[in-house]
Amino acid sequence: MRILKLLILAIVLSLFGAVAASDLGKEKRWAEQIVDALLDGEAVYLNDGRTEFLALETESTAGEARRAAIVMHGAGVHPNWPTVVQPLRVGLTEAGWHTLSIQMPVLPNEAEHAAYADIYDWVPGRIDAAIRYLRDKGFSTIVLIGHSQGSSMAVYYLSREPQPVEGLVAVGMSGGIAGGPMDTLAQLPALAVPTLDLYGGEDLPEVSDSADERAAQARKAGGDYSQQVVAGADHFFDGEETELWDAVNGWLAKRY
Repeated sequence: MRILKLLILAIVLSLFGAVAASDLGKEKRWAEQIVDALLDGEAVYLNDGRTEFLALETESTAGEARRAAIVMHGAGVHPNWPTVVQPLRVGLTEAGWHTLSIQMPVLPNEAEHAAYADIYDWVPGRIDAAIRYLRDKGFSTIVLIGHSQGSSMAVYYLSREPQPVEGLVAVGMSGGIAGGPMDTLAQLPALAVPTLDLYGGEDLPEVSDSADERAAQARKAGGDYSQQVVAGADHFFDGEETELWDAVNGWLAKRY
């Protein structure tokens, strides 16, 4: 009987582990597509302690940069996503920033958004690996730039101690889902780095409707927090790439 119970427990744990993991097959397919068509930057592979994952490294065009940005995409996509992610990872290099856009953990296309809570424990390892990579290259200033769920993952990461970066740009950040690792509102008071909360005037309801509460929660930290709206922009800043770049670069230029 005891052996049977142990066998059942092992099966349950195995099934749980399979669910609570990034979809590595999907990551591999994304990586193959990206690397084959990559025009800007270089593909590198980092290790988060569980597996290797893709990152796109793009050098500053303004000479010897000592500033770097880690760019994080939204739910289910990849580090060269054409909206928000690719424009920033390439565009910021023209302003003296070295960028590293990293593959965040993903789930299958059919997964419910709330299911991402099960793989948030994969987030710290990815960001830690990216920070190590950049610190080893001598970058003294590192900021996180996240879009949509990438910004929620960044806040989740920064709600822990220590906070080993110098800033955060959150684009299209929502209030998250209460009561778990995706509870962005509850985590915002822990921020101890300069933060830009940027969203579009035509953003998703969960982003626009939580803006005031996000600001109130973030300001509890007593630090350098600012919120900015780009009029007319949607969640993906389609057709508003210049305005997106201006907002992000303008904020960065005043602080670093």
